[in-house]
Amino acid sequence: MLKYLAVGVMFPVLAILFTKYLGDEYAWINRKIIHFSSVPAILFFREGLVTGKELAAVVMLFAFGQLLTHLMNKELSWYQIKNNYGEVFYCIMFSAMALFMDVNYASAIMLVMAVSDGITGVLRFYYFKKNGFNVKLRKHWIGSVGYIVSAVIIAFLILPQLNFLMKIAWSIILMLAEYQKVIDDNVAVPVVAVLIKPLFL
Repeated sequence: MLKYLAVGVMFPVLAILFTKYLGDEYAWINRKIIHFSSVPAILFFREGLVTGKELAAVVMLFAFGQLLTHLMNKELSWYQIKNNYGEVFYCIMFSAMALFMDVNYASAIMLVMAVSDGITGVLRFYYFKKNGFNVKLRKHWIGSVGYIVSAVIIAFLILPQLNFLMKIAWSIILMLAEYQKVIDDNVAVPVVAVLIKPLFL
């Protein structure tokens, strides 16, 4: 199992190293590339090749390392943004899902956090960049559409027991959790997903 854990860790490490070459201008894209790099670890976890405890422990090391750079004011500027702890929250909630949720539902939540959030961020970034607007922390419906579509696909693949309308409703609720601006979406999405589980499963 350790070899799969090592491979799962390798992808985010390589993503962090690779995105450095894209530079600070693409910090928001770089963050999403790193989100996408979580997918192999999620799949290993879902297939039982990595345990929840193993995955949670390693991801918490990422959380601690990224928190430390913030506290020391030495952010990795090509993907970390000063006073924005989203990547830290992502790791903490990712670990919590691995530890405390059943594997299948945790996998669905993690994939939405990694893939749907990544897609919505990329779509919004290029929409605002194309239109000459400041892309930082902006939300737009085009990203939300990408979020819903990708979340529905994930639901079809991971949660086949839900009927079509339930898959759509589940995806829309998580999109709204991502879109709101009160709580960081890396916290809001998994918390809402856990809270609504009894309604769907």
